Amino acid sequence: ADNVDRGRFHAEAEPIYNVAHPVEASRGQAGAGDAYSPGWFEIPLKPSEKSVLTLSAEAEPVPPLSNKATPVSFEGRLRNSMEAFVVNRGEGKTVVAGYPWFLDWGRDTFIAARGLLAAGWSEEVFGIVKAFARFEDRGSLPNVLNGDNASNRETSDAPLWFGKVCAELAESTGGDLFSERMADRRTLREILISIGRGYRDGTPQGIRMDLESGLIWSPSHFTWMDTNYPAGTPREGYPVEIQALWIELLGLLGRLDYKGEWGELELRARESLRDHFCQTPSGWIADLLPAAEGVGPSDAPCDDALRSNGLMAVALGAVPLSVGRATVLAACDHLVVPGGMRSLAPLLVAVPLPVRSHAGELLNDPIQPYWGRYEGDEDTCRKPAYHNGTAWGWQLPFLSESIMRCWPGDEGALKAARSYLLTMEPLLNTGCIGHLPEVMDGDAPHTQRGCDAQAWSATEAYRVWQLLQN
Repeated sequence: ADNVDRGRFHAEAEPIYNVAHPVEASRGQAGAGDAYSPGWFEIPLKPSEKSVLTLSAEAEPVPPLSNKATPVSFEGRLRNSMEAFVVNRGEGKTVVAGYPWFLDWGRDTFIAARGLLAAGWSEEVFGIVKAFARFEDRGSLPNVLNGDNASNRETSDAPLWFGKVCAELAESTGGDLFSERMADRRTLREILISIGRGYRDGTPQGIRMDLESGLIWSPSHFTWMDTNYPAGTPREGYPVEIQALWIELLGLLGRLDYKGEWGELELRARESLRDHFCQTPSGWIADLLPAAEGVGPSDAPCDDALRSNGLMAVALGAVPLSVGRATVLAACDHLVVPGGMRSLAPLLVAVPLPVRSHAGELLNDPIQPYWGRYEGDEDTCRKPAYHNGTAWGWQLPFLSESIMRCWPGDEGALKAARSYLLTMEPLLNTGCIGHLPEVMDGDAPHTQRGCDAQAWSATEAYRVWQLLQN
């Protein structure tokens, strides 16, 4: 549909050949292609006059816009963006992770649901819970849904984020949410306990709890940093954000299942996180205890590469104050870019982080693994860069949330937290107008890359912006 407040459209079909595609070329794809023009607009204007041209992909005609557009707040623009990602999934709801390429990934959907709750969309979030709960099996949930195909369960964080969403949904709605029966006739309480038992005793996919420490061992590629073939960030072992989310779930299960050992496990896991992740020479929290299956945290080295994952643990309250503050200050120095957070700091690392090709060829410098530009061939350039320096929009709000957790009640900290979050606002005016991108280059000028519109970038910005107003 189109609408112009003066002038007219001339229907004049014309093929256009060999149009340059610089964005596609930067991805290692075809650098040019053919296009089609259906016609052109004739809009007569006198000096200083304005005209408004509205183009829409909607089936129904759009109303004409006036020259006097009403400004929309940062909060309002984020809310408008969020609406585009919530879709029906059978009798429930789900979230499209990003346009134009992604479907409804499990972790993305649950992380996005937290922002939907902040917007007051409890009914939609309950629909999301119902849509995914029926797929729970011995601690696992789908990594991604392809129709009703839920066979991809290679995720150690999706079930834990699911638990976090359930806890926040129950808090926001009141009532006995956990007694609600899902599509498979189990109550939500039973499903959450099943997740806890699966992680404690071991899931079919290999996720399991180390009995001595109470920490969770994750197979390779099971966190959100899940690039594979080549393995850019395998993170096999004990990833920091998985431990923080596990501690959150244990706290919830302690309230839901009085006969369980969840309270004791929560205490054990908290102490182990402090002992194994918070004693680094750098002062900030470690990202990972790399370990093969069967190796406990005590026998694993400590990878204290500065990544944005540590801020998730800080924001979730799993980190002692001194370590949390050191992590926040290091992130401000080395990870923050306008509108996003680098996934890896441009620093030397103590534990090498090699990235190898299909054939075993080394693609990076393992001691200086930061990769500042997300462009080029997928397997040899973009995958190695994806979580090794590429900046992500959805990670930046964790910085603002962590600032407020580490300096509570401090007016200066509040102003800083708001200022960092507001660096996302200019991104709404570029690229896909009104939406936030998936990723940006870690290097200046921080060119937008990946999906043009990403759900969790908008929802996390909205959720934390709401926190900063209270």
